[in-house]
This record gives sequence, structure tokens and C-alpha cells, in this order.
Amino acid sequence: MTSQHRNTPSSEQIRRAPKVLLHDHLDGGLRPGTIVELARESGYAHLPETDPEKLGVWFREAADSGSLERYLETFSHTVGVMQTREALVRVAAECAEDLARDGVVYAEVRYAPEQHLEGGLSLEEVVEAVNEGFRQGERRAGEDGHRIRVGALLTAMRHAARALEIAELANRYRDLGVVGFDIAGAEAGYPPTRHLDAFEYLKRENNHFTIHAGEAFGLPSIWQALQWCGADRLGHGVRIIDDIQVMEDGSVRLGRLASYVRDKRVPLELCPSSNLQTGAADSYAEHPIGLLRRLHFRATVNTDNRLMSGTSMSREFDHLADAFGYTLDDLQWFTVNAMKSAFIPFDERLAMINDVIKPGYAELKSAWLFRDTASTRDSSASGR
Repeated sequence: MTSQHRNTPSSEQIRRAPKVLLHDHLDGGLRPGTIVELARESGYAHLPETDPEKLGVWFREAADSGSLERYLETFSHTVGVMQTREALVRVAAECAEDLARDGVVYAEVRYAPEQHLEGGLSLEEVVEAVNEGFRQGERRAGEDGHRIRVGALLTAMRHAARALEIAELANRYRDLGVVGFDIAGAEAGYPPTRHLDAFEYLKRENNHFTIHAGEAFGLPSIWQALQWCGADRLGHGVRIIDDIQVMEDGSVRLGRLASYVRDKRVPLELCPSSNLQTGAADSYAEHPIGLLRRLHFRATVNTDNRLMSGTSMSREFDHLADAFGYTLDDLQWFTVNAMKSAFIPFDERLAMINDVIKPGYAELKSAWLFRDTASTRDSSASGR
């Protein structure tokens, strides 16, 4: 077996590899069958399809518009069936189970509590229901032989005016399953600086937050998120590529913002499949993640919305391995980057890296030795 064959991961190896997910939306990852059942139970009558398989196809096709605004429209249906405590518990539990079956060992899943109040729930009841669901899902995944730890990120919608309220909510539940804060929604016209009071509050409380920036709007949103708001991570951040110039001779010149992002090790929550759908990249092979990996930015790989993109962490890694020839060493690099950037205490991040992630990849990378040994034994036996 050649070195190339040993280093090229199969889809099964990628599925078994321990993975870390920092950017995944709870309302973007429902099972189509669950949406249909919840719609029937709640009387939600606006689904475009009631057959689960057809509904899954509809979500993916509707999201393939090349427009972030159109992409965001698909969420009216998932949010529409997530308005009761029971629905939120179920969706959160299934989320944890689905991620665990895909080999995700640590995940931070985000959602906007303010979008789940139409059935009469309070913000606190929404958070407690989702937390309960994550704990249920963790237990059930463990019973099925898949360990996972899930933390919640509370998101405020950037077009609304509840960011400070949601930031205070995130702070109240920070030791009860919530690990940080985020703002999301259409970027154009809604700069992160509109919510400075929320970010200043979180900084005073020594709390963590990420900001959706540099997905559709470009460098100004990244600059504001970092230099005005003080974000710990960039949600997407893919447009940092606009501040990187590749010269004709192949040399690379970084602008001052790109240099700052790389030098300060600002984590980029990159979501390749989602970026293709919203027009931030034209193909996996042309996705900026290739150059950002080569330049050693703190790049991480994420799913964004598994339902709308028809994806999973394993599929994201599969696409990147095909596009860039990534090996298990590369996938481990992305995974360690993500774990280093998680919003949990340093000692717990270090333990996950040293006791879970590195041993998991080491086992996968050493498997070829035993396959070669078995092949040699079989060949010897057949030659007798």
C-alpha cells in the first residue's frame, strides 16, 4: 500500500473520525420527518410538502438560490413548528443524536430564543427546553455508543432590538448549558455595531460571543465585529479572502485586516456547503478555505444548516478531501483548531484534544498497518 493510499481518508474513516462543530443552527438541522409530524401536531399548515422525502428536497432546492436573503426564508417553516416546549425538547435531542452518530464529539449549537415565543413560552422556558433536549440527546447517544457534548449559543436577530436582553439571558444560563452568544440574520443594512450595548455587557461579564460576519457583506462587517464589538470568533468570516492578494508568481500578500485575523488567531467558522448556496463561493475547489488552510489561519469546518444544505460534518470533510486532497492529518488540524476555539474552559478543551481527538485520529491513521499485515498473511496462505 502506498503512502498516498494510506493518507487518503475513505468516507467511512471520515465518519468515524472525531469531529468538532462550532457553527450549527438548531432550526437549520431538523429531520424532515420531524417537521411533518410537528406540523401535524401543532396545526401548522404552511409546509410546501408533507412527504418527508420531498420536503427534504424542497429545503435543499429552495436554499440553492445564491442569495442569503432567500436562504434565510426557508427558516419560517422550521421555526414555525418549534413553538412549544415539547417540540423544542424533541428537536434539540434529535440534533444531539444526529451529530453524535456522525462522529461529532463536541458541538456548539445556536438558536434565537426570541423566535420561539409564539406559543406563549417565555425566553427562559425556551432556553430550559432546549437545554433539556440536548441533555436527553447526549444520554441517548451515549447509550447508543456515541459520546457527545453539546453547548448552546443564544442568538439575537440583528434586525431586531433584543440583543441586550438575549445577552443577559445567555449570561444567566452560562453555567447551565449555554456557552456563549451570537447575532445572526441578514448582514446588509444591519451592522453588528447596532448591538454594541450587548457586546459591551458581555465583555464586562467576561462572557464569550461570536458574530455572524463576512458571509455576505464583506470586510467592513469583519472589521466591525472585531475592532468595534470585540468578537471572540467570526461566524463564517469567509470574506477575509477579499483582503488577501495572490500574485502572478504565486506569492501572497495579506492586507492589514487579514494579517490581524491570522496573527491574533481569530477563529473562522467556515461553512463550505452553505457558502456555495449563498454565493460566497462558486465550488468546493475554489472555496477560500484552501488558501486559508495553506496560510495557517485559524480555520474551522462547520455545517451551518444541515437540513438546508443537505450536509453533515462528514460530508463537509468528504467534499474538502476530494477538492484539496486533504488527509487525516489535515482533518485533525481543522478539528483541533475548532476545539481550541470552543467556548468551554481551557482544561476541558485540552482534555478533549489530548484524550479524545488525537487518540481517535491516531487509531484511524494506524489502521493501514493492520490491513497490510492481514493482506500479507492472506497472500502467504494462498501461496502454500
